[in-house]
Amino acid sequence: MSRRVVRQSKFRHVFGQPVKADQMYEDIRVSKVTWDSGFCAVNPKFVAIIVESGGGGAFMVLPLHKTGRVDKNIPLVTGHTAPVLDIDWCPHNDNVLASASEDTTVMVWQIPDYIPTRNMTEPVVTLEGHSKRVGILTWHPTARNILLSAGGDNVIILWNVGTGEALLTLDDLHTDLIYNVCWNYNGSLFVTTCKDKHLRIIDPRKRLVVAKNFEEPIALQEMDTSNGVLLPFYDPDSSIVYLCGKGDSSIRYFEITDEAPYVHYLSTYSSKEPQRGMGYMPKRGLDVSKCEIARFYKLHERKCEPITMTVPRKSDLFQDDLYPDTPGPEPALEADEWLSGKDAEPILISLRDGYVPVKNRELKVTKKNILDSRPPVGPRRSQSTCDTNFSRSAFEELLEEIKSLRQTVQAHEKRISDLENKLCQFTNGTD
Repeated sequence: MSRRVVRQSKFRHVFGQPVKADQMYEDIRVSKVTWDSGFCAVNPKFVAIIVESGGGGAFMVLPLHKTGRVDKNIPLVTGHTAPVLDIDWCPHNDNVLASASEDTTVMVWQIPDYIPTRNMTEPVVTLEGHSKRVGILTWHPTARNILLSAGGDNVIILWNVGTGEALLTLDDLHTDLIYNVCWNYNGSLFVTTCKDKHLRIIDPRKRLVVAKNFEEPIALQEMDTSNGVLLPFYDPDSSIVYLCGKGDSSIRYFEITDEAPYVHYLSTYSSKEPQRGMGYMPKRGLDVSKCEIARFYKLHERKCEPITMTVPRKSDLFQDDLYPDTPGPEPALEADEWLSGKDAEPILISLRDGYVPVKNRELKVTKKNILDSRPPVGPRRSQSTCDTNFSRSAFEELLEEIKSLRQTVQAHEKRISDLENKLCQFTNGTD
C-alpha cells in the first residue's frame, strides 16, 4: 500500500488577503491604454499609478500612508505629450521615478516627499533616442543611474541618467516587437521576450546574444486557456514566482527549486474583480512583524487594492528563514565602472529591525542644461528662494524681511486681541 508524501516547504501555506477597505486607494481613473505593462509601481515610500489624462499622458504618485478616497483634483505628473505606457522606481533612490510614453521619450522625475500643490510638468531629465513609442523601462539592479528602455522600434537603449546620455544602443538584436526585459541578479546580463517567439539572454556590454532558442524546457506548467497577459514577479529570496493575469482575477504562485519537477505549485489567490494592472513591493518595504513575504498593489476599474502574502507563524520573533539579507538602496557600482566591465553583487541589508526609508536624496545630474530644469526638493517657494547662487547680502536681506514680517504678524495679533477684548466688554455691557 503506497502513501503519498507531501513535499516539505515553509511556503506551502502562504495565503493572500486584501487589506481593510480604509487602507485602499479609491476613485482612481486607471489608464485605459491597451498596453501590457503593470500600470503601477511601488516602493517603500510611494505608489505610482498611470491614469487617464486629456491632451497627453499622466500618472499620480501617492504616499503609502495616504489611503482612502483620492481627491479628483490631486496634482499629477503630466510632462508627456502622449499616453504613459510604463513607470519604474529607481532601486537606489526612493524619490526617483522613470516614465516611458508613446511620445517616444523617457522622463526621469524627482518626486518630493510632500504632496505638490500643482501638477509636475518638468522632469529632471528627458531621454530622447527612440523613434517609436517606448513601452518598457527597467533600472539596473546594482549600478547607479543606469536605466534600460525598449521601444516599438525594436531598439534597446541603456542610459546614464546622471548625464542624460545613451551608454549603449542595441538596435540589431531583435527582429520584432520586444515584450519584456529583465536583468539578472547582478546586472551582468538581461533577458528579453519578443514577438518573434524567441527568448534571448543578452550581454549588453558585448552587444551579443549569449543564449537563444532553448531546445528543451526544464519544466512546463500549463496555466489556463485564457489569452490574457501574465505579469510575472520573481522573489529571489524565497524562490517564489507570482503570476498575475492581466484581465484575470487571480494570482498564482509557484516555488522554484533545484529538484524535479523544479516548479512546484503552491496556491492561488482569487478575488471578484479583474485586475487591470499590478505593482510589486520590493522586499525591504514589507512588514516583517506580520511574516509578510510579498505585497501586490492591484488596480481595478477605479481602485488600487493592496494584497498581502503571508506565511502563518505563531511566534512574534523575527523569522530568519523567511527574511534573509535582501538588496538595499545603496548601489554597488557607478555607471562608468559597470560600462568598463566590472560586476558586483547587490549590497544587502538585514530586515531584522524593519527597513526605514532614507530621507529624500537628490538625483545627481552633471549636465548643466539638465540641472537648470530640476524641480525643487523642498516645499514650493518663490522664484527668488529657488536660486542656489545666493550672495551673502541677499541672504541677510531675506532674513531682515522675515524678521519684519514676523513683527508685523505679532502686531496684528495684538491688535486682534485688543479688539476681541473690547468687543467682549461691549457685549457684556449691553446684556
